[in-house]
Amino acid sequence: MIPGPESDTHDAGTPAPGAVPGIAYRSERALFAGDTGTFALDIRQSLVRLLRGPYIDGTADPALWTTILTHRASLQQYLSEIFLLLSIDPERKIALLQPAEIDAVHTQPIVARKPLRREETLLALRLRMLLDRHAGTGTDVTITRSGAREILAEHRRPGALDDKRLDEQTDAALARLLALKLLLPSELATEYRVSNALALALPFDSIDQIPAYLAALDANGAHEIERETAAELELTLEDDAE
Repeated sequence: MIPGPESDTHDAGTPAPGAVPGIAYRSERALFAGDTGTFALDIRQSLVRLLRGPYIDGTADPALWTTILTHRASLQQYLSEIFLLLSIDPERKIALLQPAEIDAVHTQPIVARKPLRREETLLALRLRMLLDRHAGTGTDVTITRSGAREILAEHRRPGALDDKRLDEQTDAALARLLALKLLLPSELATEYRVSNALALALPFDSIDQIPAYLAALDANGAHEIERETAAELELTLEDDAE
């Protein structure tokens, strides 16, 4: 019997003469009209979640976390095509995407990141140090609005005494870190939980590097250091789009 024009196999699964390799496999995986992908539904969903960002919390979504760990190599192969690296912290159960360092045009992240402002950077750095001090305790690291305000008050520019302005900067910094999900809401309206993702989001190989950045931000003429820090943070995470 001669296979019909729509048949990709003949006899017991033997590819038909002239059949295009992989057509039958892709047909089995097709999820919509015109689908030429080969990944299963759960792998595709994990890609969407990773690309949507800002990160994956394996504690909050264990099924997604298992998918990412199981198919890490396949996910990275796909992400490499668009100049992205899959960064995973197995202890904190955090996964996020970071841009590959490549000196070529049209290789920047697809979604533009807005740089962190000075107060947002300062607060993020101080919270990262707080997170490190609580490592291994098994307890959530939290910060209140008043605590965040005290941190920013310590880093006021010389001569800055406007309390109303400090309140505005505090609320703006908290709102931005909440948008990045580096801070998470708690049961209390003015208390926030520091996300473990902060450990991966900041561009430091060691926690010991942070005090120098803080000192540079406080010093006169530190604007170049500030912009460099903010730019690296900007490339790591984007605001939550949801």
